[in-house]
Amino acid sequence: MTTHLPLGPGAEFDAIRTLLAAWGPRARGIGDDGAVLDVPPGSKLVVSTDTTVEHVHFRREWLTPEEIGWRATMAALSDLAAMAAAPLGVLLALTVPTAWRDALTPIAHGIGEAAAHGDIPIVGGDVTAGDRLALAITVLGHAAHPLARSGARVGDAIYVTGRLGGPGAALGAWLAGRAPTLAHRARFARPEARIAAARWCAQQGATAAIDLSDGLAGDLAHLAAASGVCAEIDLECLPVSEGVTPREALASGEEYELLLTAAALDAPAFSAAQAGLALTAIGRVVPGPAGSVRLLDRGGAVELPSAHDHFAR
Repeated sequence: MTTHLPLGPGAEFDAIRTLLAAWGPRARGIGDDGAVLDVPPGSKLVVSTDTTVEHVHFRREWLTPEEIGWRATMAALSDLAAMAAAPLGVLLALTVPTAWRDALTPIAHGIGEAAAHGDIPIVGGDVTAGDRLALAITVLGHAAHPLARSGARVGDAIYVTGRLGGPGAALGAWLAGRAPTLAHRARFARPEARIAAARWCAQQGATAAIDLSDGLAGDLAHLAAASGVCAEIDLECLPVSEGVTPREALASGEEYELLLTAAALDAPAFSAAQAGLALTAIGRVVPGPAGSVRLLDRGGAVELPSAHDHFAR
């Protein structure tokens, strides 16, 4: 049975009690100043933090409160996936404006559902007031050999999971004042961290990985820079969502799919092991300037989109 320390009086602790009521057994040992977790012998601790902020990552009219909680948690868990780490625990710091107080329970349900889906307990956090909704999610995991961005080697194939472009198409529709298709909206609102997929690929010899949060072109450039290699991809090989062109998929961000390199991976075996999730070879690591990305496209020259940058003007 899950137990928490008794909480004192006050509106802040009432908010925490609301969260705990929504999470039930998904939360463990809340109420102390810190979480205490055991790391399996021979493993290394993997830690990452991700922040989701209203008017930066979403608008209230786009998503339900449950979807906001789910999406923020999955975005953080996707960083564990990128390093092929098994989840240990999640901590969250919530900034909740007055206008969002009534939505705290459904936000908590979304967080709890994502944690349950990722098989990770909620072990602590903080709640504070502020002028806009923000969810800062810290995830902890472990891996004997974490998969880094820096391991790609010349001759490796480049792979991507799933199909790309849906989140970008949904965002484009909203910004244009249109409703996105249900499929595109679902890809934006309900991403899934590919934790099991990453661990399978690591066991099969993957050499490097990154999750696709800033767009394929930009994230591949990050991986190539970390590895000191050049990446070459064929635009026509990109697996795209229905109604999305390869050029659009190249720039679509917040996919939370995996971009991996390996000498070779068995795509049919991967799909069979991952409930039909696709693994597609899209290019190779080749000799060339470190950190560069080459695009092959029979339709003509393609300008490489830059990675999303929160501080770009």
